[in-house]
Amino acid sequence: MYWYPLYAFLRRQGSSPHDAEDLTQGFLAHLFQNDGLKNLGQEKGKFRSFLLAACTNYLRDERDKLTTKKRGGAQEFISLDLARGEQIYSHEPVQNWDAHKLFDRRWALTLADAALARLKTEYETAGKEAIFAKMQPYLTREIDSRFYVQEAPGLNLSEGAARVALHRLRRRFGALLRSEVAYTVSNENEVEEELRQLLAAIAE
Repeated sequence: MYWYPLYAFLRRQGSSPHDAEDLTQGFLAHLFQNDGLKNLGQEKGKFRSFLLAACTNYLRDERDKLTTKKRGGAQEFISLDLARGEQIYSHEPVQNWDAHKLFDRRWALTLADAALARLKTEYETAGKEAIFAKMQPYLTREIDSRFYVQEAPGLNLSEGAARVALHRLRRRFGALLRSEVAYTVSNENEVEEELRQLLAAIAE
């Protein structure tokens, strides 16, 4: 789930696509092979900060010994859509964001995507996929009042019911996003601050 923010961080640090792929996979393999997550509990702090610090340390170590070699060797890597990673990276903003800022932005978008996927599944399970499909684009942006007049009939809703449906969709998305963030921080008290930081990273 979190591999692309790491890949984008490594690319913005100056690694080539090939090296960033190797480093991302190598770092994840290193974590699992060395039980790097075994004793990681929520009391240790933000998972975002932990991964970024651990990746930075790994990069520092690997840059000293990185050589051109056949990718993979005797290693068994996790299957990741790495080609898609470079495709996404090619569309990243070109402004002077450093690697840390890009990592935070992509981390935030990753959590938002996870919350959105859960929301979509919930609505599909409830047989409300049409409502989700029509209203999902307006989760985080203003909506013209004409939308309800134009779209409510096609959803078999009154104008008032359509307003309520969008309100519920937004509220549930917010709850799911909070849930995703809560997985990555030490305690409930940190959720709001982390949310503010991540939303700020997206807005920049």
